Amino acid sequence: MLTRRQIRMLVHRHGGEIIAHENMMIERRCYQHGAVTTFAHSIRVACLAVWMADRLRLWRRVDLRSLIRAALLHDYFLYDWHDWDNGEHRLHGFTHGRAALENAMRDFGDLNHVERDSIARHMFPLTPLPPRYVEGYLVTMADKVSATRETLSPDRFSKQQKAPGRGVAVRRPALPSAAARNRRG
Repeated sequence: MLTRRQIRMLVHRHGGEIIAHENMMIERRCYQHGAVTTFAHSIRVACLAVWMADRLRLWRRVDLRSLIRAALLHDYFLYDWHDWDNGEHRLHGFTHGRAALENAMRDFGDLNHVERDSIARHMFPLTPLPPRYVEGYLVTMADKVSATRETLSPDRFSKQQKAPGRGVAVRRPALPSAAARNRRG
């Protein structure tokens, strides 16, 4: 069984080109769920997908490189879907898989069929077609688990915000806990 450190090393070995790409700076500034950036979410999904493949002993059925690359690129849509956009991203949950695939194909044109399918279909059942490959199911499951954990995390209220007019991130204070509010009042 792989350790967390070994999993992180595998993700960096097979996904280093993606992680180092200049457009990942956009993902580092955009929030995905709660206080978690799209970049951090993508790393978490990649690590969790590898962990699942390891624990389910799927190594003979999984292309590790394709799994990691698809997981890192599954949300490569390169915009913050929380920002006001006059309703352009209101169907984000249904459409961002296709947007991520188009951006990934533009920036990393050598994607194979497993990577392309896994990125485009990771939002099943919001997308009508399920993934075709084991790697796609692992990315889909890891994404759902990560998104749920990030959304329900108590840290979701302490995300960094941009300072007005500067584009610089500043930490917003977390909301006080119920116990702290009761002590004050």
